[in-house]
Amino acid sequence: MTGPAPVSTADPLVERFRAMWAQLAGIGRDPGTGGYLRYAWSAAELTCREWFTAEARRRGLAVRPDGNGNLWADWIPSGVDPTSPAVVTGSHFDSVPHGGGYDGPLGIVSALLAVDELRERGFTPARPVTVAAFVEEEGGRFGLACLGSRLLTGGVSAQYALALTDSDGVTVAEAMQAAGADPAAAGPDPDRLARVGVFVELHVEQGRALVDLGAPVGVASMIWPHGRWRLEFTGAGDHAGTTRMVDRRDPMLTCAHTVLAADAQARRLGAHATIGRVAVRPNATNAIPAQVHAWLDARAADDTALTTLVEAVGAEAAARAQADGTSVAVVRESDSPPVAFDPDLTDRIATAVGAQLTGAVPVLPTAAGHDAGVLAGHVPTAMIFVRNPTGVSHAPTEHATDDDCATGVRALAAALADLAGR
Repeated sequence: MTGPAPVSTADPLVERFRAMWAQLAGIGRDPGTGGYLRYAWSAAELTCREWFTAEARRRGLAVRPDGNGNLWADWIPSGVDPTSPAVVTGSHFDSVPHGGGYDGPLGIVSALLAVDELRERGFTPARPVTVAAFVEEEGGRFGLACLGSRLLTGGVSAQYALALTDSDGVTVAEAMQAAGADPAAAGPDPDRLARVGVFVELHVEQGRALVDLGAPVGVASMIWPHGRWRLEFTGAGDHAGTTRMVDRRDPMLTCAHTVLAADAQARRLGAHATIGRVAVRPNATNAIPAQVHAWLDARAADDTALTTLVEAVGAEAAARAQADGTSVAVVRESDSPPVAFDPDLTDRIATAVGAQLTGAVPVLPTAAGHDAGVLAGHVPTAMIFVRNPTGVSHAPTEHATDDDCATGVRALAAALADLAGR
């Protein structure tokens, strides 16, 4: 005799997340490293944007790009004023070179699934709910992080941004044109910005605080101030075999000393300093370099510590350059001030999420930059983090479990319902 069919205990939201995540998993993934190469306006990122447009339209959302390449998918039920300020959520698709798959896309997939979750509950928003996909958040192709949100808010001029180039000399304007976008439309968009009433970005945690706290999700309190500086070391190119050591003016030596100095100063100040990118000219094995460019990523808990860190690294580089017979110039490429997220909004979201998950939700700072940090200077903004079991980010092993991702979707849905409810 055949007994009753077993009752499935699988969480349907976990299954829906898993299915949607699989649609993106192979796009732009390097088979050798397992990391992602989803640079802004590249074929891989454009494929992700096409996927987003199709998924949004399948849900009846109206998708529109702005002049800067950011995508906006609006859920505007009948009777809702389409011009009223929206509750906006979303993130980005682009990656750092060989980065992880969760940084950015998790916020977009979760936003679409949160819309599904709200509809399944029979929820109808009283104001528009918008899912956004921002362009060039990482700065992995053109060097300036959060380019799409900076352009939107006027944080950078269109003239400056459009002239930025990638490693192949392609400008932002040329990349936009190749993708069918009009660079002449780039720049501040006060009308679009005015339609953002509040912004909530869900993101995989870039660290392991939630692991240590035993919590699947958390809410952000602030973003550390951070920035990028280009260090230009100049010496004298020469033959590696015939030039005596005493006669050398080798900028690579100055650079190497500066890398160690940056590490030491960051540890002394309780800050973070990284030199992870170097360009060498002529870049030949048997030639002493004539010039070395290195990029310093510096972050600290406050502006004073950050300024102290960068000045100390610059001073050590200059002292070593004098000893090596080289020269160094420190050029600021970008900087982001500390961002304290709206405390009332943070408390409101923590309360709404806690009620959904029946437990207190941790509130914690982050040292990573986000589009939310740019928008925070213009609209009330908050962030929700999903636990990262390894704490690793910007690397192929970046990860979040399907169960935690589903919890993140429910947390985001609770926040959206609270903010967009009647």
